[in-house]
Amino acid sequence: MELLSRTGRFTYGSPRAITVHDDQVALFLRSTGPEDPVEKLWTVDLTTGQERLLADPDALAPHRGDLAPEERMIRERVRLWAPGIGTYDSDGVHAVFTLGGRLFRSHLATGETEELPTGGPAFDPRIKGDKIAYVVSGRLLVLDSEITRIMTTESHVSWGVAEFAAAEELGRLRGHWWSPDGGLLLAARVDETGVPRRHLADPARPEQSPLRLPYPQAGGPNALVELHLLGLDGARKQVLWDDRRFPYVSAVDWSDRLVITVLDRLQQHGRLLEVNLATGTTSELQAFGHPQWIEHVPSTDGDRVLEIVERGEVQALAIDGEVVTPPSLYVRKVAGRLGADYVLEAHESDPVEQHVYRLSPDGDLTRITHEYGVHSAMVSGSTLVLTSGTLESMRTRRFIGDLEVGDLSAAVPYRPRPILERVTVHQLPAAVLYPEDHVPGERLPVLLDVYGGPGHQVIAAEPGRWIRKQWWADQGFAVVTIDNRGTPNVGVSFGRAIFRRFSQVALDDQVSGLHELAEKHPDLDLSRVAVRGWSYGGYFAALAVLRRPDVFHAACAGAPPTDFRWYDTAYTERYLGLPQDNPEGYAADSLIADAPNLSRPLLLIHGLADDNVYPLHTLRLSEALTRARRPHSTVLLPGVSHMTPDGMAEHVMALELDFLRRNLPHRPA
Repeated sequence: MELLSRTGRFTYGSPRAITVHDDQVALFLRSTGPEDPVEKLWTVDLTTGQERLLADPDALAPHRGDLAPEERMIRERVRLWAPGIGTYDSDGVHAVFTLGGRLFRSHLATGETEELPTGGPAFDPRIKGDKIAYVVSGRLLVLDSEITRIMTTESHVSWGVAEFAAAEELGRLRGHWWSPDGGLLLAARVDETGVPRRHLADPARPEQSPLRLPYPQAGGPNALVELHLLGLDGARKQVLWDDRRFPYVSAVDWSDRLVITVLDRLQQHGRLLEVNLATGTTSELQAFGHPQWIEHVPSTDGDRVLEIVERGEVQALAIDGEVVTPPSLYVRKVAGRLGADYVLEAHESDPVEQHVYRLSPDGDLTRITHEYGVHSAMVSGSTLVLTSGTLESMRTRRFIGDLEVGDLSAAVPYRPRPILERVTVHQLPAAVLYPEDHVPGERLPVLLDVYGGPGHQVIAAEPGRWIRKQWWADQGFAVVTIDNRGTPNVGVSFGRAIFRRFSQVALDDQVSGLHELAEKHPDLDLSRVAVRGWSYGGYFAALAVLRRPDVFHAACAGAPPTDFRWYDTAYTERYLGLPQDNPEGYAADSLIADAPNLSRPLLLIHGLADDNVYPLHTLRLSEALTRARRPHSTVLLPGVSHMTPDGMAEHVMALELDFLRRNLPHRPA
């Protein structure tokens, strides 16, 4: 466990956030070694392969201080905890980034890095030639040569930052964009005055003032979001669309023309809109929708509209409404354009794999990656960037064209060997991991290590997913993981089975999958079954011991959303609808009324700095259990946010292991 912590689960020293300029030079983030968590900015010459350290946080800002509040929240939402340069922006000549609210600019050719004046803690700098746009305390500023222009001044709203729903649930992390010529800025204006605020104090940082963060709760008011075109001369035009019907801005693309994607509140209807820069008015390029929820939003490629559509049980690529991929291909993502060809991430038969394909204009499909594993792609100009992870090598390798980027991370000293299965009539993806020294015939207590929520696939042939699971197995468990219906990439109806009701499908599938695995693996001792998980997995762990104590004998529930009426709008309403329209579904998925039924050991864990699933979820369940006189354990962790960072995660695992060893018999009865 100590090695897991020191190496960041063997990720410290791995390159990430690769960008390519003119097929000649690439930038990326990487620390200097397997036990160094501080990410630095590097360049690599794609002709010679020579790497060069461009910006070192330890040299630039050894006393960096705290991040700007906006940056802390965005880092949490993209699960980025590494210190140092978390993000950067580059135009091919310079790169810009922030450290502790200080703004820096690096010249790619010379390596010279300078600190720039900001007027406050800066966040999300975006460069366009000699102009840099950035945010300070909800105001949007532009540094133009040596002149700082304050583009927005309203005190009660935020400019240039993605609101909670966009950043946490819709995948839009940005709030301002330069026009291609650098003459205009598009900026989000976010008014959260009507959104309830939640108090978030962090005892680990008593010197900081408690935060009262706006949190859009299911069925309640959302932030009011507008888009404005801002000129450097002070001119301003509001972008106009039917924002009452389509309040969510899920995507912005200004690579050529300005195109925005908007969704209705339940994410069942959307529009792809082109913005008239002269007037701010919009025209419809594509209307799209789904009677349950929209899984993929369309995008534009020049004058064409690209859309991932459902055809039977697979997802297909359609261009201007015409399906262009074969029926055997399950398309997950359009990664970009390589010449006239489209680059796709997809699989053909086994959802645990993901491969990269090239689709020509005449429909010829070529598979680029072949090793059994998970492969992803990015296209920049005529350069293909591949990320490839395989279970056989237990490494994730990154290629820019033919050049492999240096990986300084530690090698995993053991090789997890998940036994991958498909179980039950629903063909649920599942895996079993045994201790490294397991002797067949030795019956083992079972640990169901679960997530089970929509939007996240756990069973995949990618190395990083199995490192902690193997650690759990080596503590003496047969570790079982199952992707129940409602999780993605298996089939269309498989993924949509949880519409308007979370709990029953997940619970039924996990129980039936567990029993079928035990028939195939007689060393699984179903008289000793524990369940653990975090976030939705924490919800499931608590659900399991409350409703199926006949199957599950102990549970560790981390950061569980115990009642989805208290969870956020964009996630919850997408699947469950509005609470006032689906009261039975919300009530059925709540854990609070089940508190008197607890008859098994339950450990609740929650970080006090969690601004996603607020600690009130755990506290209210704990209160209900206490009122019902149901013994349980609760651990509150100061300084820990929603997804526990490396180091702290290993501490939490130690707490869970101690709890399970005390409450689950380690030997057959």
